[in-house]
Amino acid sequence: MMMTMKNTLFNLDKRRALITGSTQGIGLALAYGLARSGATIVLNGRDETRVRKAAEQMRADGFKAEFAVFDVTDQSAVIAGVEHIENDFGAIDILINNAGIQRRAPLEEFSSEHWNEIFNANVSSVFYVSQAVAKHMIARQKGKIINICSVQSQLGRPTIAPYTATKGAVANLTKGMCADWAKYGIQSNGLAPGYFATEMNKALVDNEEFSAWLCKRTPAGRWGQVDELCGAAIFLASDASSFVNGQTLYVDGGMTSCV
Repeated sequence: MMMTMKNTLFNLDKRRALITGSTQGIGLALAYGLARSGATIVLNGRDETRVRKAAEQMRADGFKAEFAVFDVTDQSAVIAGVEHIENDFGAIDILINNAGIQRRAPLEEFSSEHWNEIFNANVSSVFYVSQAVAKHMIARQKGKIINICSVQSQLGRPTIAPYTATKGAVANLTKGMCADWAKYGIQSNGLAPGYFATEMNKALVDNEEFSAWLCKRTPAGRWGQVDELCGAAIFLASDASSFVNGQTLYVDGGMTSCV
């Protein structure tokens, strides 16, 4: 009689994942996705009420969840927040850098204030949080870092050139993390969503002209649903990706395949 062995490659039991910007949208969807594979989740955001509420809902749904309130664009707050998690909750085994913002305007009209704001939120935050977490991962000689990139890491579109610049920077920063930290047993990879129906994209989802363009431009012919990102995130967070490093995995319905 053939014995059936349990496949543990995608099992995240006894692992703790910090997900920045995780009170809604992609961040919260990924929190639930990793939790369903056994991970303990640490939710993050700046608004304590919202972060606490999200963690309480996850617990009510039967998952293991904590929360840490800090601003990812404030390096001192990040360092203190990561130390709090490590000391009070336990080791951060998985980091997902999800926090980010969007600002739209023609490039010739884009203000320096918004330029600095979007780079702080989308790029500096990834450096601050990754560096603070990696110091602990280096000591343990293991860890997983997943940076949320975008199809705009590779493509451009009118009125979002600065956002495109930030997501290109995150994809290349991911390669740099691999170059510096792979020797410590850390896998650093990017997860690049295409166009997903989220709160941040609501205006675009509701725009019939844009949605028609998107469906025609995307081989899958539709918007993505946030839960469709979870499988890729679980892969990058688990032992299944133990020799995958410095890569950006596009989950975009084929958009970047048809430039």
